[in-house]
Amino acid sequence: MRVFFQGAFDFYRKIISLLPVYATHFLSLADTNSGLQHKHWHHWQTRLPPSWLHPLLNLMWLIIGINLRLANLTAKPPWTDEFSTLVFSLGNTFLSVPLDQAIAPDILLQPLQPNPAASIGDVIHNLVTQDNHPPLYFVLAYLWMKLFPSEGGLVSLFAARSLPAIIGAASIPCIYILGRLAFRSPLVGHLAAAMMAVSPYGVFLAQEARQYSLAALWVTASLTCLVIATHHIQNRTPLPIWIALLWVGINALGVATHYFFTLTLCTEGVVLIFLAWHQLQTSSKFSLLFSPPWRRIYAVAIGTFVASLIWLPIFLQNRNRDNLTEWIRGSRVGLDWFSPIFQALGTLIAMISLLPVESSQILVVIPSGLVMLIFFIWAVPILLRGIKIQLQHPETRIMIQVFAGVIISAIALFFIFTYFLGIDLTRGARYNFVYFPAIVILLGASLAVCWHPPKEWIGREQGKNGIKSIGKWGINGKKAVILIWLMGFFSAVTVFCNLGYQKYYRPDLFVQLIQQISPVPVLIATTHKTYVHTGEMMGVAREIKLANLPEKPLFILAHQDQDPNTSTIALENTLKKLPRPFDLWLVNFHAPIAETVKTCVKSDTHSLPSINGYEYELYHCQQS
Repeated sequence: MRVFFQGAFDFYRKIISLLPVYATHFLSLADTNSGLQHKHWHHWQTRLPPSWLHPLLNLMWLIIGINLRLANLTAKPPWTDEFSTLVFSLGNTFLSVPLDQAIAPDILLQPLQPNPAASIGDVIHNLVTQDNHPPLYFVLAYLWMKLFPSEGGLVSLFAARSLPAIIGAASIPCIYILGRLAFRSPLVGHLAAAMMAVSPYGVFLAQEARQYSLAALWVTASLTCLVIATHHIQNRTPLPIWIALLWVGINALGVATHYFFTLTLCTEGVVLIFLAWHQLQTSSKFSLLFSPPWRRIYAVAIGTFVASLIWLPIFLQNRNRDNLTEWIRGSRVGLDWFSPIFQALGTLIAMISLLPVESSQILVVIPSGLVMLIFFIWAVPILLRGIKIQLQHPETRIMIQVFAGVIISAIALFFIFTYFLGIDLTRGARYNFVYFPAIVILLGASLAVCWHPPKEWIGREQGKNGIKSIGKWGINGKKAVILIWLMGFFSAVTVFCNLGYQKYYRPDLFVQLIQQISPVPVLIATTHKTYVHTGEMMGVAREIKLANLPEKPLFILAHQDQDPNTSTIALENTLKKLPRPFDLWLVNFHAPIAETVKTCVKSDTHSLPSINGYEYELYHCQQS
């Protein structure tokens, strides 16, 4: 952990020392509502063409964001979902891995070898027949990874993760555009982009070789179209045809990236219903719902519905593979009823701040938790006050309501799925991409009030306190914004150092443990139901290959459908063929113990460390 932090500190030391100063002055220039700028920066303004100011500031956020997303990109081992991306994006399949027999690591890793004969058609076919995701991202990954050489005969992990990292960085200027269009304020756009650049949740999504960064980008684009439509509804002007067609195209691409994008479409539908109700309340003319802006919005809804219907047969076919999603299906017993609430709250918090509370060292966890607690006690009133002030202004009230409607509707849908349909979406933090951009926009809108408070509010606060301050402890608005941004920055460092949003699987630690404990040949056995379990063992095999062990362990994927005894029989038959002595590691093995295993000496593993993603038992099988 010290090595991680030392590297992060060296890498970002100069940025931390210089960035707040430059960002403060550039944002002061960007704040067109403020005329209180220092003479020194008037000189900068005369030297710097105004048309360059916003692109330069956006370039700064982009550079910060892409550096945070590329930092330590391959330091963390891939996990099962990432292996599915790697395999399917190569046009390969998990079906080539033999089951119910002892195999070498290289055989287990064959699906990770680039396949020159594979085509885009193979990528789509394998996904449709074996997976439960739409193919757009995997096709893009197929094309992207062809640009990179293999690493030791296997697909490049950097290639696989750099695509979502770049897409995640692209969301920074896009969120600027959304914030600027929504509130007609460059300041809101820049503050939203600044927070997107350092959001720990955004970094987490971008460093996963998965489609969630792309899906979040489509969410941002779709919300931008919603904002434009809202302005036209307010002005009662027709929505341009090209915007309507673009909106349908974006929505179609979103559904083709991840089926949960439809949740974003549902939230937009709720917001549009609210806007229709609001217009009826103010005008009492039902005919307005058939005015030009609404007619084209209805056309967008129909076009989006038709584009989404393309995937309905495939989605229904995917329902037959429920075993791939059984991890989010759980019973509710006792306190389990409350866990989704805390899971949802934890994800919301981690969109802004996440210090190393997942560290294995208690001396790191306690101070980190205290700092986060103090930060939120201080920051939440500031952010809520900013939203409240924006709601008091007619020009910004409707946009606050639009984004709040998206967020509230999305969270409500998550809880409906969780409590009524038995599908706990709160267990997968990555699924919150459906409303993540809306959170960032509201954050930017609130921070804009802190950065440049309305004059009437400043006068009221000065009358109360005698000081121009935001929140507690007399910290003024600009300093509060910088402190909130710096908390996000250090939280992003926490994520790429694997001290926050930690990987679910740590095969690197498991292989180190095998090296320490087993001086004899090793057989690693696991029960197999889907390619998820193949991916678990692929992680171990990949680490063995990287470690270049002189004697490589063997693997057996003991398959089972309904009867767990099939795994027991497969293991029994394999053990009879192996020469002794050897060590048997039962890893995530959920089946009765074979009789041959009982002839081996079970090791006491209570004193051994627990490892994320790998529950194990060790048996020493000596010569008879």
